[in-house]
Amino acid sequence: MTRFAHNGEIQIAFEDLGGAGGDPLLLVMGLGTTRFWWPNGLVAELVGRGFHVVAYDQRDAGESTHLPNRRVGPPIKALLQREVPAYSVEDFTDDAVAVLDALGWEGAHLFGHSMGGLIAQRIAIRHPQRVLSLATSSAVPSDAKGLSILRYLRLACLPRFARLHYPETPQGNLDLAVAIARILATPGQHIDEHDVREFVDKEAVHQVASFRDSKAQSRQIGAKWQGGTLAQITAPTLVLHGERDPLLRVSSARDVAAAIPGARLHLVPGVGHFLTRDVWATYADELRALANQADEQPQINGVKHA
Repeated sequence: MTRFAHNGEIQIAFEDLGGAGGDPLLLVMGLGTTRFWWPNGLVAELVGRGFHVVAYDQRDAGESTHLPNRRVGPPIKALLQREVPAYSVEDFTDDAVAVLDALGWEGAHLFGHSMGGLIAQRIAIRHPQRVLSLATSSAVPSDAKGLSILRYLRLACLPRFARLHYPETPQGNLDLAVAIARILATPGQHIDEHDVREFVDKEAVHQVASFRDSKAQSRQIGAKWQGGTLAQITAPTLVLHGERDPLLRVSSARDVAAAIPGARLHLVPGVGHFLTRDVWATYADELRALANQADEQPQINGVKHA
């Protein structure tokens, strides 16, 4: 069931995915997509390892507030532009804290994927007292800005996104989801509608669709960060990255891990950018180990466990 947190006039949609009484875990999803793209199987693995799991929609996605349209170009142009953005990355981090407040969680473990991993890094920088541990997967380092981000992208992948055009119908949404997943999966990996149907079906129930609003994606990726650096993160940190990620180079994960004091890097062989079932158990095990590490130093951020 959808609930809403509030950051000023912005409504942030979130959902309790199960595991009440377990360690609080907030899932932070990436660019242009909704909370419904967290696979049920991965959530079940996390609940099974003792987590109370909650996911939310970023502003300008899913059931959260969408900002008014403004004149923006495609997402890659918005990344590099110098114009005043619609909002800041600080706003993104405050949205996440609004969700924690609505839940009554004094602190939480964070798991962010793709752009969600980037935002999770910045939540840990801006709100260290609310972060018990930090796990990112397939994310660029927070310290990279502007053109420097391009060195982490596999640019040959980007034109494939630009060529995706499907009608806004139930079948078109399914076909688009399959196409996106095929781009993000390990090259050569078999992906069909069974790998994404659960996402599309849940979105249909809530009358939303991922990757449909390029202007919203441009606003998201155009948000600027004026905050601190990765070196300021004090939470126990895990950096996950698929060695065959077709979108982001492995160097992005190496640089995140190198910049955060004490961070542990786990490069996963044969894995791409899409969270396919072959990584669910591994990622859940890794997050459990990270949470256990945080339990051994419960006051590292001055946070009492929820």
